[in-house]
Amino acid sequence: MSDTLRNTRTSVPSICPFCGVGCSLQFDAERDSATGWRGPVNSRGEVCPKGVAAFDVVDHAERLTTPLVRDDDGDLREATWGEAVSRVETAFGDVVRRHGPDALAFFASSNCTNEENYVLQKLARLLGTNSVDNCARLCHSSTVAAMRERLGAGAMTNSLADVRDETDCLLVVGANPAEQHPIIFRSYLLPAIRRGATLIHVDPRANATTDAATLHLPVRPGYDIPLLNAMARVVLDEGLVDDAFVSTRVTDFEAFHTALDDVDVEANAELAGVDPATIREAARAYASAENAAIVTGMGMSQHHYGTDNVHALLNLALLTGNLGKPGAGINPLRGQNNVQGAGDVGALPDLLPGYADVTDPEARARVAEVWGVGADTLPELPGRTEVEATHAFGESVFGALVFGENPLVTEPNLNRVREQFERLDCLVVLDIFPTETVELADVVLPGSSWAEKAGTVTNTDRQVMRMRPLADTPGDARLDLDVLCELGRRLTEHPGQFEYDGPEAVFEELKRVTPQYAGMSYDGIGTGSQRWPFPAGATAGTAVLHVDHFASGSQTAELRPVAHVDPADDVGDDELVLTTGRVLQQFNSGAVTRRSGMLMRLRGADVLQMHPDDAAVRGIDDGDTVVVSNARGEVTVEVEVTPAIRPGTVFTTFHYATPLANLLTGDALDPVAKIPEYKHTAVRIAGVRP
Repeated sequence: MSDTLRNTRTSVPSICPFCGVGCSLQFDAERDSATGWRGPVNSRGEVCPKGVAAFDVVDHAERLTTPLVRDDDGDLREATWGEAVSRVETAFGDVVRRHGPDALAFFASSNCTNEENYVLQKLARLLGTNSVDNCARLCHSSTVAAMRERLGAGAMTNSLADVRDETDCLLVVGANPAEQHPIIFRSYLLPAIRRGATLIHVDPRANATTDAATLHLPVRPGYDIPLLNAMARVVLDEGLVDDAFVSTRVTDFEAFHTALDDVDVEANAELAGVDPATIREAARAYASAENAAIVTGMGMSQHHYGTDNVHALLNLALLTGNLGKPGAGINPLRGQNNVQGAGDVGALPDLLPGYADVTDPEARARVAEVWGVGADTLPELPGRTEVEATHAFGESVFGALVFGENPLVTEPNLNRVREQFERLDCLVVLDIFPTETVELADVVLPGSSWAEKAGTVTNTDRQVMRMRPLADTPGDARLDLDVLCELGRRLTEHPGQFEYDGPEAVFEELKRVTPQYAGMSYDGIGTGSQRWPFPAGATAGTAVLHVDHFASGSQTAELRPVAHVDPADDVGDDELVLTTGRVLQQFNSGAVTRRSGMLMRLRGADVLQMHPDDAAVRGIDDGDTVVVSNARGEVTVEVEVTPAIRPGTVFTTFHYATPLANLLTGDALDPVAKIPEYKHTAVRIAGVRP
């Protein structure tokens, strides 16, 4: 640990840079590592292994500390900040002059602060494009799309605290919070279970979350809608509908009932690969509970029909009256520490800060007035999503800025993605490590780690919290916010719009265009939190949404029949279905956590889980090394033979450069949310090696 960190005052509080829980951290000089403090979420001061190791990488030897530019010979060399930023200004200016502003794409970061993401989306829009997106596109964009359309808000409907204290049933679908959100699991979900709540776990594999479950439904990947429609049919057939709620808060009940007449529980159960008796038991447990909460994750959202998956979940909640009250609702668990906030402040191609539609002239005029520009300055057509932009590289998009993300590991069909990135005229990367994406960059700007910056992040249950600097940036690296403001001054015709006296000044501005944040302040947040919606003049935020009316402004929401859509990949007789996910000791692309000695010493999970029946047919033993392949690529990986994974399905993580799982995943997109299908990939397993 560097002297800078050793001398940092341990009383300075900040927020963990990893998952969306938002645990409070500080540096413990005696332990030479992070430790928790009693914050708004981890109220007992506990942290998970990633949090403990959060300082490992702050002064890591591989930190980027000097700007880099690519020479004519193709090599990256060190440069001054002046040369590097001038290179960006010239290259992006050339792209705009030749092709227009929509020939640029901006990748925001859901692992960076609200203030930084706000400035980046403002930069893009004042340049004249709405093509700004963040990695929530790859995680929960389908969840947000369905919930915004039906309810008016695409966020957790309830607080973690009221789920802990009030729920009688937890329906956890496509999520493994015991490993992916361990503090939520230990401090909120397990206490509810110990209090008597039933846990129903829907997941193709048994994992640490399943260990606490009363019922496990090992759904066949890609067949969630048949399962959920079967549960809805049981609710209807057995008189488990909340008639009072439906009569006052729901529309289109009769049409929905008629549409489900064709649903056969046994046939749907066979399609989903789940015992029909277990489906019936799960439906009864959920619908009979006084307060039942749905907790959902990327196992539901990461499909090319992921939006429909979430619509099917919403139908269950509406039928049973499990919205608008404590201990209930639809509660997506966010993957990175500021996935929620990045969307809140406008790092989306179709939405302005506060989730106003970019096509709404009144919304554009309101934002333009705050920004001190004419209403016609802001582009009126939605921009490209992250994956759509990548597909257009070299054809209609010629320049890109990637901020704090690593799409060369996280995007699907990575052989194609690499080819697309290589077609750009200019790729600019603002990051802290030489990632797989940095390897292709024309300009590399060294930024700030979580421990070096101030600002706010918004956690998974809508709590806005403050990060505080605990160290100085190393070498010639600069604060991300300062870099983004400098780019705004150099690239746009409105340099005065990027003159801020620190992140608090940015926050004061973003509040004026983000109604959900309007009543907040840095002083009000302090070392605690303020939860949105927190309108101007309010004294507190709102824990439970949709109590008397939905966030859409309507008292009612519709029931909507949803039909099954087959996965994009056909599965041949000799193929298995690959599904991917996260593990406790690693995070996202692994660019940070793979550099932590503490985390890498934990038992690795870079293996392929395979059911014993599938292994026996192929002559594979536990610990064998195999080649996993399809038309998109191949990876080599060690096999773990385990009954935890359902037959016909294999599982691996996407955190590792070896194996690079997203070489195999497909890039078929959900038609609404444009999210790729990560959870159902047809693969062959061959080439067993000694």
